[in-house]
Amino acid sequence: MPTKISRFADVHSDARIGEDVQIGPFCVVGKNVSVGEGCVLHSHVVLIGRTTIGRHNVFHPNCVIGGEPQDKSYVNGETEVRIGDRNQFREGVTVNRGAEKEDGATRIGSRNLLMANAHVAHNCRIDDDAILVNGVLLGGHVHVQDRAIISGNSVVHHFSTIGTLAFVSGGCRVPFDIPPYMLSAGSDNPEIKTVNLIGMRRAGIPARGIDVIKTAYRRVFRDHCSIFDVRQELTRMADGDSPPELAVFLDFIERQRNGRFGRQREGSRGDSSTGDSRAA
Repeated sequence: MPTKISRFADVHSDARIGEDVQIGPFCVVGKNVSVGEGCVLHSHVVLIGRTTIGRHNVFHPNCVIGGEPQDKSYVNGETEVRIGDRNQFREGVTVNRGAEKEDGATRIGSRNLLMANAHVAHNCRIDDDAILVNGVLLGGHVHVQDRAIISGNSVVHHFSTIGTLAFVSGGCRVPFDIPPYMLSAGSDNPEIKTVNLIGMRRAGIPARGIDVIKTAYRRVFRDHCSIFDVRQELTRMADGDSPPELAVFLDFIERQRNGRFGRQREGSRGDSSTGDSRAA
């Protein structure tokens, strides 16, 4: 299908627009923007900066993607935003481009849902199939791994990591990493409450993997066993054939404990060599 651009939109002549793109009235698309096929921009969407967008993404009114990072160290460097395929950006979502740190990019993968007024700060990375509910605020350099859910009006401290299939309840202030498969709750300094059983089941993780994570959770967060002891015990119980979820969980916590302030990546602050070059 042909691309349709409203006569009330402002699309730079150098912008790269794919096939079957719909650009509604009062949208702005800047010079260094690339929009993949099948994307939809409802009215009043702003795409600026060096922003590369994949296919079949939908941007609802008043989204601003690629704005300058809210970082005083930024000095107009050639930083960027990179977005994958089939994401939904609801009303008022803002995604800042990277500052001149790490790899200079803010990266969003594919099939994510960013609900109204969510904010993704500079140098963040969101992997695939994650959900940011209304009003979620990600500080700079936050990583959100596959299929994580951050509930409404939660605020995530910069350099924190939200693990695979982790669930953060609404209204949390999250100053540290949330391990994979865990459910956290509490408005101030949230606690790891239990295993995210619903999320794991919906993701199709086998019962054996879920049972191992439940046991690992009890050993780590209730019995306060060492990671080494938990790994040895559960590997022995599985006759050396433990499910992959166990390594994902324990490796994450080990990195977290080797970090600072409960954040595994806190030690990389200011170290440009630690950037992740994974493409969106």
